[in-house]
Amino acid sequence: MITDKMENKQRLVALGAGESGVGAAILAKEKGYDVFVSDMGEIKPRYAALLEQYGIPYESGKHSAELILNTDEVVKSPGIPDTAPMVKALIEQGTPIISEIEFAARYTDAKMICITGSNGKTTTTSLIYDMLRRAGLDVGLAGNIGNSLALQVAQQDHAYYVIELSSFQLDNMYDFRADIAILLNITPDHLDRYNFEFQNYINAKMRITRNQRPEDAFIYWSGDPVIDRELKKRLPTATLYPFGEQPDQDIAYVSGRNMVVAARQPLELPAELLSLKGKHNQYNSMAAAIAAQLLGISNAIIRQSLTSFAGVEHRLQYIATIRGVRWINDSKATNVNSCWYALEAMTTPTVLILGGKDKGNDYSEIDQLVLNKCHTLVFMGLHNEKLIEHFSALGYLPAETDSALAGDGSEANSSKAKRYINTHTLADAVQACYAAAREGDTVLLSPCCASFDLFKSYEDRGEQFMAAVRGLKI
Repeated sequence: MITDKMENKQRLVALGAGESGVGAAILAKEKGYDVFVSDMGEIKPRYAALLEQYGIPYESGKHSAELILNTDEVVKSPGIPDTAPMVKALIEQGTPIISEIEFAARYTDAKMICITGSNGKTTTTSLIYDMLRRAGLDVGLAGNIGNSLALQVAQQDHAYYVIELSSFQLDNMYDFRADIAILLNITPDHLDRYNFEFQNYINAKMRITRNQRPEDAFIYWSGDPVIDRELKKRLPTATLYPFGEQPDQDIAYVSGRNMVVAARQPLELPAELLSLKGKHNQYNSMAAAIAAQLLGISNAIIRQSLTSFAGVEHRLQYIATIRGVRWINDSKATNVNSCWYALEAMTTPTVLILGGKDKGNDYSEIDQLVLNKCHTLVFMGLHNEKLIEHFSALGYLPAETDSALAGDGSEANSSKAKRYINTHTLADAVQACYAAAREGDTVLLSPCCASFDLFKSYEDRGEQFMAAVRGLKI
């Protein structure tokens, strides 16, 4: 492990007392910093208990300027925007603000396998982690999933870390270097956080290549037009490993019915044997397999993982079949492109649940798939006006929930009409889907939106949805 190089005791403030903030505070305490933690909200009991266990002072429900502005450095939770008043004050006085990942990396020599993208990063991260564990490597899972990287470095450092990185985390990373960087795709997301400028979001994603060296690897989807355009502007220093549909250029590709991965000894596997279904999961599998080969993992283990990996919760997660209707939880689809991939994987007529906190979405990306596959749309959110306007223009007719459930024979409720049902609670949305779906259909929760209008998180949304669906069996 890298030794502490500080000559004088420094003060570090963690803004936000969640997984990343508390982890960073504990690592800082272990490294001799004067530490303080501040959260504008209520701190969860388990995090408060950790802070007390390590003797770290903290406050909740406020940010006290006199305890924060005197710091040498700040570790900011990725969920706190730069527009927050305390963050603005820190920026104005020139205080360095970094992410927990940036801070933790100072104190470990572990190999960093880092994954980002608008969609697929949790699945790909989990798949790589599965491969490394099967290979018997000493590996930790961190970033947007798993435990805090900083806490793992403080308590039990690993030789490898597989890290899912959001654009928010990448924004505050400066000296960090990924040994293997994976960029799956870039499509519009979180535009409300980036001044509704897509290029700002693109710039954040491209930071994953920052500080890489020629001996490092940059794995990316060659078929993404945004990535292609960006690489022409700023070619990374790392060695490139593209994957996609071009056997003459890509390190991994689909040839006929087989997936081929050739970063090292070539692996050929029938695509139909992949445990994760859908075109998007072929790409995720290629990226993971390239990374595993570069780390020296045998093709036998890679094959075993690709054919048996169970997937991640809230991502195209099968719940149940009720009266001949399949119910799928894709609550993690918090942007339009993620919903596109979910719809692309649907093979039956679909009732689609959309809605939540809009992030500057352009729903036109899914228009053709919706028209081809969805006879009913169920909107679930506090403010569905944008959804109603957009899909009404596509020809979806309004159906009041009561009359829709009764099947009164009107044009809006006829079996051939494409319709939408407007709801404002999960219970109403599930009941509307239950009445609208026909035998052989799929009900798909793939909302395109963040969950914060009605739920604590996309996990909370997915768990409540699954509970409501299972309740239909009674």
